[in-house]
Amino acid sequence: MTGVLSGCGLGGGSGEVTLKLVAADYGDSAANSSKKYWADLVEAYEARHPDVHVEVSVYSWTEVDRKVRRMVDAGEAPDMAQIGAYADYAAEDRLYRAGDVLSIPVQADFVPQLARAGEVDGVQYGMPFAASTRLLFYNKTLFHKAGLKPPTTWAELASDAAALEDEGVTYPYALPLGPEEAQAETLQWLLSGGGGYTSTVGGYSLDAAENVETFTWLKDELVGKGLTGPVAPGKLNRAAAFAAFADGRVGMLNGHPSLMKTAAAKGVKFGMVPMPGKDGAARNALGVADWMAAFKQNGHGEQIGDFLDFVYSEKNVLAFSREYDLLPVTMSASGVMATAAGDQDLKPFLDELPLAELYPVGRTSWATVSAAVKKQIGTAVQPGASPALVLGELQTRAMTADTGTSG
Repeated sequence: MTGVLSGCGLGGGSGEVTLKLVAADYGDSAANSSKKYWADLVEAYEARHPDVHVEVSVYSWTEVDRKVRRMVDAGEAPDMAQIGAYADYAAEDRLYRAGDVLSIPVQADFVPQLARAGEVDGVQYGMPFAASTRLLFYNKTLFHKAGLKPPTTWAELASDAAALEDEGVTYPYALPLGPEEAQAETLQWLLSGGGGYTSTVGGYSLDAAENVETFTWLKDELVGKGLTGPVAPGKLNRAAAFAAFADGRVGMLNGHPSLMKTAAAKGVKFGMVPMPGKDGAARNALGVADWMAAFKQNGHGEQIGDFLDFVYSEKNVLAFSREYDLLPVTMSASGVMATAAGDQDLKPFLDELPLAELYPVGRTSWATVSAAVKKQIGTAVQPGASPALVLGELQTRAMTADTGTSG
């Protein structure tokens, strides 16, 4: 009987409640593990709410989504999960709507395009938890030696890469289309060519003419001319590209805010500019968000909402963003960061956020499409390959996944 009442949302009205949260680890060492962030936050919350206990399990990004999926499939869903995607659970009717748990001021404080990206059929289920944008990083020392200015167009980028190659730079432009995060580099380039993963009417458009033109240019003007380094783009992962930049072996690459700290720690002098577009600065930058989802199974909606209101307070959002060089997901915290002297290194990324385009995470098919892009897109720039054929195959996979007919 207790289980039935809890399932109806009536089981948490009185007495002590334990909320279970599964979260991803944003740290790169034990010293800055997300376990410490959550432990401090939970301690502060429980001091004010002695009847509510919050148990947090933190997993690496390589396993957190899989862990949550297994818990849900076993009928043991956590109360909250801070993960990479939410649409599958929303489609299965397992999630509270954001408006069912958050207070109105907190929900209204989300950065608008992040809140929209959390919607399925116009209803917000995904609550943005962390965000970042991408800029083109360039090595100032290498650029100065070659007498270059940072590029603003594709032609200038190719010309700069050729000059860096003449100077013996290992990776004139690092193009990580390996399976780790190829979907990010791909979308950044598609946006710079006026395309993207989806069309304005909402369907997938991977094989659009603009996208084929973009990858044909990459294949012919960068990869084909030996300007992307000794590792084939389809074999080069983002982590390896970032490490090479921090070692001073990369002239240019797309990077997110955490690269600043890594490069600075190695003494690399770098600059950052918006991603060049075909004929000028790209119209949209790539935006990436991670998500908080609230599960209905245990019927703790009231307590979940109260805890998440605390999580999304200006103070806590700023603390998380500053610890991990990420962008705030709320307007109030963004306003503080935009003007605070200590946050000026993040301001160029913050400036990109209002025009950023995110992955189509509101589609249950996105996980399948993203996996296909990671696996195949590197082949589009191989010698002798047909970008149109590869993008066409990906479009077919996307349409099949979108209509639910894939296996």
